[in-house]
Amino acid sequence: MAASYILLLSALLALAASPAMAGDPSALQDLCVADNTSDVFVNGLACKDPKLVKAEDFFFSGLDKPRNTTNKVGSNVTLVNVNRIPGLNTLGISMARVDFAPYGLNPPHTHPRATEILTVLEGSLYGLIHFQFNHGTRNAVALAALSSQNPGAITIASAVFGSKPPISDDVLAKAFQVDEMTVHRIQAQF
Repeated sequence: MAASYILLLSALLALAASPAMAGDPSALQDLCVADNTSDVFVNGLACKDPKLVKAEDFFFSGLDKPRNTTNKVGSNVTLVNVNRIPGLNTLGISMARVDFAPYGLNPPHTHPRATEILTVLEGSLYGLIHFQFNHGTRNAVALAALSSQNPGAITIASAVFGSKPPISDDVLAKAFQVDEMTVHRIQAQF
């Protein structure tokens, strides 16, 4: 009994005296500018030789310019990620400018590899579940910041109604509480 007590006390004392450290490790290098010409396969993009890095690798011109919103949904997303700014490689960030025509929509979507924060610079937007809709009578502009250098985007309607192989019509009709003819009309658009 005394041996058990001493063993338990020793274990508790060892746990209490153990230093514990938690946190992200320090970066192995200061920067890793993406080398878009490399044939090396890595998770992300291979690093450019630091001697070949230029100021242009950290610059993108154009977020200040409105984009054409004359399309089916009335919006245009200008994504600025590692493909446009190679200096973002390994930093885990990207951003986007979203232009909206009056009553324009950024359709419901998800970002499978990122979370997003959106700031409305001009106009007014609905921003529920995960879409944005310009409910005003003038243009709107928003900037989004995402927690990934390659956030991806999956548009819900396209994924559901344009999936290959298709989701059965009766399942879609029941899920969206519409008739199968309506499902066929929607699927024809994808």
